[in-house]
Amino acid sequence: MSTVENSGSITSIVLLPDNVINQIAAGEVVERPASVVKELVENSIDAGADHIEITIEKGGTALISIGDNGRGIRPEQIPTALKRHATSKISSVDDLQTITTFGFRGEALPSVASVSRLRISSRTAAEEVATYLLLDGGKELRRGEEVQGIGTKILVQDLFHKLPARQKFQKSEQTETAHIHDTIIKFSLAHYRVHFTFYNQGRMVLDFPPHQSLL
Repeated sequence: MSTVENSGSITSIVLLPDNVINQIAAGEVVERPASVVKELVENSIDAGADHIEITIEKGGTALISIGDNGRGIRPEQIPTALKRHATSKISSVDDLQTITTFGFRGEALPSVASVSRLRISSRTAAEEVATYLLLDGGKELRRGEEVQGIGTKILVQDLFHKLPARQKFQKSEQTETAHIHDTIIKFSLAHYRVHFTFYNQGRMVLDFPPHQSLL
């Protein structure tokens, strides 16, 4: 099949490469650094974490780090977790009627990875060491093993570094930091059994230990 452009020339209809598809999807999922924090913290909560540590630099554009003590991801499943629509939350249409988790579309991790330099390391209780993957723009650069506690740590660096047009839409460092700050406070209020810590430029800004519900 072909289409006619405004110039009158005929062009073929082609399937977009996965990296282009992921960058388009990222425009819906990742609007700003706070969107990354929201998506990754939701994944941590879904993994059963009761301690989540968030670290940022330069409003989240230079660095966002989310570490948790959740169930972790099995080594062979880490590459799968970085593919679009890969999820452990649902397996059939019927599951959509009873979904109780935040993430189930399987879009957060691949979307974030496609617009950043991303490092993910994870360990389950069944493993003695963690497995890590390093990606740039969604493309795997390296993988290996390292010592780490049970849980998952995701490091997002140079957000939107390959999309200068998106970088121009980002607000000041102070504004982006404020959005992340507010996002974490909302999570801490809604998930009062989870211990949240937030570091900005190496300095602890928030520390919310588990507490009683205010309701």
